[in-house]
Parts: sequence; C-alpha cells; structure tokens
Amino acid sequence: MQLARLLYHLNTRTPAGKLRQSAAALWLEARHSGTYLNLVPFGGNIQGVGVASRVYFGKPPSQVDLGEAITLAVIPQRPAARAGRGIQQTNLLNARAQLAGFWINANHATDSERRQLELPVLAQADSALPLRAPHFTDAILQTSSGRSEGGKVETTLDAGLQRLLERQIDRYLNQFGERGIRNAAALLIDHRDMSVKSWVGSADYTNEEIHGQIDGVLTKRSPGSTLKPFVYALALDQGVLHPRTILRDSPTSFGPFTPENFGGNFVGPIPAQDALIRSRNIPAVWVATQLRQLNLYQFLQSAGINNMKPESYYGLALALGGGDVTMEELAGLYAMLANGGIMQPIRTRPGAPKQEGSRLLSAEATFITVDMLSHNPRPGEDSSLVPRGRWPIAWKTGTSWGFRDAWSAGIVGPYVLVVWIGDSEARGNPSFVGADAAAPLFFRIADALNLQSPDEITGIPDPPPGASKVAVCAESGDLPNKYCPQTVDTWYIPGKSPIRVSQLHRAVTIDIASGRPACPPYAPGATRKELFEFWPSDMMKLFREAGMPRRKAPVIPDCAADDTTDVPRIATPLRGVTYTLRHKAGAETIPLEASTAADVENVFWFDGAALISRSQAIRGAIAWTPTADGIHLIRVIDDHGRTAERDVNIQFTN
Repeated sequence: MQLARLLYHLNTRTPAGKLRQSAAALWLEARHSGTYLNLVPFGGNIQGVGVASRVYFGKPPSQVDLGEAITLAVIPQRPAARAGRGIQQTNLLNARAQLAGFWINANHATDSERRQLELPVLAQADSALPLRAPHFTDAILQTSSGRSEGGKVETTLDAGLQRLLERQIDRYLNQFGERGIRNAAALLIDHRDMSVKSWVGSADYTNEEIHGQIDGVLTKRSPGSTLKPFVYALALDQGVLHPRTILRDSPTSFGPFTPENFGGNFVGPIPAQDALIRSRNIPAVWVATQLRQLNLYQFLQSAGINNMKPESYYGLALALGGGDVTMEELAGLYAMLANGGIMQPIRTRPGAPKQEGSRLLSAEATFITVDMLSHNPRPGEDSSLVPRGRWPIAWKTGTSWGFRDAWSAGIVGPYVLVVWIGDSEARGNPSFVGADAAAPLFFRIADALNLQSPDEITGIPDPPPGASKVAVCAESGDLPNKYCPQTVDTWYIPGKSPIRVSQLHRAVTIDIASGRPACPPYAPGATRKELFEFWPSDMMKLFREAGMPRRKAPVIPDCAADDTTDVPRIATPLRGVTYTLRHKAGAETIPLEASTAADVENVFWFDGAALISRSQAIRGAIAWTPTADGIHLIRVIDDHGRTAERDVNIQFTN
C-alpha cells in the first residue's frame, strides 16, 4: 500500500482513496512484488533497499546477514521514527526484536540463527556517508546525461585524482587560512579526450560558513588576466605581432578608458612575450584595439561563453577580465589552446564520443601562445633549475577587480588545470592575488599529478608546419641588420607575422676632432665608426619615464646619407614577365637573385609581408615556391635597410 501511494500519488485520507490504494496494492503484489523493495522509503531521502543496505551497512542487499535483513525489513513501516542517527532508536530495536521472534517461530530457527539474531546490529548513520565529488555528482544528476537505466551512472571522474586535488586543497587552506584564504575550487580535464578527471566545487561541501554547497566550477566570476592569452593568440593569427614585437607599457588613454597596471608602475618598451607573462595591462589593451577580423568579444561568443552582455557593456575592459566566465568555460578555452585551436565540449560520460569540435584559432597561433606561456616562471623559482622529467607547464594567473577572485589556469602535461581562490559571497580580500594565492596551489597540484604518473612522458609538442623560427634583433624585435649586437630566436607565422629589417642600430662616421658626424671624403685617421641606437622620440621618452635613459643618436647630415646607388638591384624575377607554373604545389620554383653593395652581408626576401628567406649576399639565387596566383610584391632588403621591389605576376596551369 505504501508503494501504491508513492507510485500513483493517491490521496489516502478518504475512503475512496483507501479503496483505490488497496486495489492498486493487490495489483502490484500480483504483478510486481519486487518493486516494493526498490522504491519503499527507508528514512530521509533514502529510497529502496539497495540504497538503504549500502547507507546503513556499507554493503549490497545480497551481502547482509540475517540480523541486518530483519532490521531493514522493519524500517519502512515507520521510517521517520526508526531511521537516522545510526538507526539505534528504541522504537526500531523493539520492532526488530518482535519481527525476529516471529521469524524464529515461523522458520524453526537453528541455534546458530538464534544467536545471530541476538547479536547487536552495527549500523552507521546516513550522515557518516562519504561525500565523494559532491558538486560533480550534483551537476551530473541535474542534467539529462546524468540519468541512466538501472540507477547506475558511469562518469569520467577519476577517484584517485579527485582525492589528490581535495587533499592538496585541504593542506593548502590549513596552511594559509590565517590570511583569510578559506575556500578554493579546482577543475582538472584531460585535454586529450576532453574528459573531466577531478571536479572540486569548494573546499568543504558541508561547511555553511563558506557556503560550501555553491559549486565554484559552475559559478560565473571575473577571470582577471586569464583571458589575456587569447588576446595575444588572436593578434598572432591576425598578423599584429610576434613574440618579440616591442610593445609600449606607458600611461595611455583609450578614449574614456585609462587602464593601469597591477601595482601602478610602467616598464616602457617590452617584448610581447614578456608583456603577456608579466601580465602588463596597457600592452594587452593596445593589442586588443588592433584586432579586426575577430575581436575578443566575438571570439568568446564563438567559444560558447554563455550569458554575455552586449559588447558595448564591456568595452576594452574585457581584455582585463571585465566579463564573467565559469571555471568550466575557462578550462575549455585553455584546452582549446592545448588542442591546436580546436574547441571541443567537455566530456563527463565515458560512453560519450569525443566530438570533432570547431577551429577558433590556427594551429600556429595556439602553438606560439602556449610556447609564450611556458616561459612564465614558477612562483619563487628559477626556471633554469626545473628538474628534468617534469611536465611542461604553460600557465597564467588572474586577479579580479577588488581582489574578489584569484585564478591560475594552464596546461599541465596531458591535463588542463584551473584553480580559483576567493569568497563565495564575492567579498574582496588583499590576499586574493593570482600570483600569490592561486599559483602556489596550482603548482602543488601540478607537481603532485606529475609525481603520481612519473612514467607518463608528456614532452613539448612539435611545432605545426606553418610555424617557423627566425633570429631577430633583441632590442627592436625586427630582423637584424649587420650592426645589431645581439639576436634572439623567435617564432613567427610566415605570411602573417609582421617582420621587417631593423633600422635601430646604425654605424655613424664621427669626426674625431669635433665629435660630430663627418661628411665624405674622409681623411685617413681623422674619423672613427661609432654605433648608435636610433630610437624614435616617443620611445626615448618611455625609456626616460621607466628609469632606463638611452644615449641620444646624432643628427645625420645630408652629406653622410647612403648613396642611392648602393640599393640592391633585382636580377630575377624579371620585370614585366608573367610566370606560368604547373598547379601542383611545389612542382616549380622561381629564382630570386639580387646584386648588392660591397658592405652587405645578408639580404632578406619578402613576398608582401611574408618573409621568404634570409641568405648571404654572396650566395646567389634562392628558390621561391609561390602558393597562390596573381600579383606578388617581391621585395629584397639588405642588412643596411636599403630596399628594392618588383611586382611579379604568377599564373597556375593544370
């Protein structure tokens, strides 16, 4: 009759309702007698004998002994009075003893069975049940994907990794709780198949003081600077910069928006890679203003970030974390970087197939972005001392406005890890700084993951075919001329990255007597060569403001300017000729050759903005393989910066 009332939602307070209940109970007894045990209440929210036996005795129904079986049999008669608090109430014990007596008489119990029924039943309270990944469990059960026939739900969660993250969070908060750091959340995803391996929504699900039942993985919060890598990735894809492009970190107004750096200081000229890993705000906002084909707002929309306000609401502050994302969404973005620019949905069920996803960024741009982030040093550690065998880590921190949220997100070997520290009521705390609060916990978890799987080799991925390395002048970020004193290698994307020959360093002939630039002809022993940096005036101002003044270059008189007869002369390709090539890519090439002045050591060939080759001036012709038909602007630049160019018409045939 209990089952009939539960199944058919009967009103049993009236005679008619009681009759319907009785009739339904007789029908169920005749057709589905086992259903009663599967649905009957056992106190609280415990329903069915299968759940009850596991809750109270920690075993399935098939393994309970005689005393435990009789105990379970009497609870449904009065579940509210007989269940809970370890199920040792007097009401329950009396009912159990009465039923045991009936059973002994009806079944002619043996002495062994009698002794077994006389023993006390040791049961645990439902509050003693372990809470394993409670936030993840809630999230699964609230979605259609969480329902499964037979009551069993299989997920991708790894119990060992879940305990690892929970243990590291607990230890960390115990150590730094005096700083007001009382709550944390973390999400771990295997980016190879996009499966969730650990989901920690708060430090303690049962702690009401920190509102522990609020799931930090699914809560919208300001991500701070953790969105900056995607600003730079878009800029790489759109040819705005390469990692060594010099950006300006100085007080700047972008219309009504005047951002400041964290800490309020400015460093002047800075390479793009350093601006990213040092989280400089001014360069990031400037880069965001240069995005055209797809800006950050449109990119986040394409990535499936939900509930975004109109673009005008955020303005340029979006690049600094002015919007809101969930930890799950942020992890998906970093997994996209790990997967070569392809956005894929996160998987929680092992049977769900991995979807192909959609491409949001080129493989080249994401590879270079990850490489830039991998140069971000660990907090308080010299990157040159990183032990061999440690997984490569590409990571970024973030701090929201008002110190409400501290973030650290990144790629840790085969995983994407996102860590949040903050307050569930969004109260600010000066301790909630990404680099100081979230990053140490991020690396504790990262190192523990690495130690748990020491044999799992995860090296640096190979660069995609479209990414190349080139030596650039360290000071200017441009291709080095012959006077550049120091070069560094950088990644660039041919045909996209802005590459030109550096004109920063120049040798000037100085009159020894006057100390000023001399005019030819030069008297023997009366002049000397001196190297100067020719910075533009606005950059010179930035150096002074940053406390790094540079020596001012002299004004070069007209008489000392380069003779135009020294510019390169293109020998091939020929002027006014249409080159007809077979359509198969790489089937034919066109020679590029130019004559140069005697003081030239290297020349650079360009197809429009794309660097074709750097070669020695005396090498002779190099081979160029066009990839598209139409008019190509071919340029040759020597290491003094002198240029010659020619339009070349290319046609492909089958």
